[in-house]
Amino acid sequence: MSALLQKCLFPAFFTEEEERLTCCAPFTTASDLAISEDEDAVYVEAALPGLSQKEIEVIFHQGVLTIRGAKNEEEPDKRRKYHAQANRAYAYQLLVPGNIDEKREPEAEIKNGIMTITFAKQKKEEPRKIQIKTQ
Repeated sequence: MSALLQKCLFPAFFTEEEERLTCCAPFTTASDLAISEDEDAVYVEAALPGLSQKEIEVIFHQGVLTIRGAKNEEEPDKRRKYHAQANRAYAYQLLVPGNIDEKREPEAEIKNGIMTITFAKQKKEEPRKIQIKTQ
């Protein structure tokens, strides 16, 4: 796997400067991510199972959406012997497609482990006919 592809797939392991320089590809290969649009909005759905709202960070800057989340470590039960312990960490980064209205704040909600972020689209301007005056 190339270093560029690794940085795009696993941005949480790289510095913010490395992310900015290498992970702004117009695609993502994350299978837990869905992007769709209609006439009014662009929708990004990301799977973040087991995380609460407080454990998730969502940033939108210059057309790039970054979603990060990690489950806070709980104290292990001292009466148990752990052979493996689940660790939940998610990181997605993508360019948001479409004609996004940068003036309107995106809306984000999480339900049943799926975060949906809605970006409003800019209204299409209709062509205007210009009246010609005579002198």
